[in-house]
Amino acid sequence: MNLSCVIIAPIVTEKAERLKASDVRTYTLRVDPRATKVDVINSLKMFYGVDVSAVRIIKTQAKKRDLGAGKTMEKRHACKKAMVTLKPKSKALDISDFQVISA
Repeated sequence: MNLSCVIIAPIVTEKAERLKASDVRTYTLRVDPRATKVDVINSLKMFYGVDVSAVRIIKTQAKKRDLGAGKTMEKRHACKKAMVTLKPKSKALDISDFQVISA
């Protein structure tokens, strides 16, 4: 898998901000549905220069609502999230600081 496409976006919720500010330094990221834990670790190390101690993967299913007459509405889309815990000596993760690797 192309490592530059693994991380899609940060997830900004109250819980995610609370985990980021705590001593544990856990970041919540939206990742590609085909990405594995190893892909997430390698991508963060290569493009953001951070050292990862643990990665937890969460897959959320789509939430659908029946509208009647054979129609459905999708209230929540399916996605894959990664909760990344950084090592104590690692620098903070800044998603906007994407480092381009020249070949």
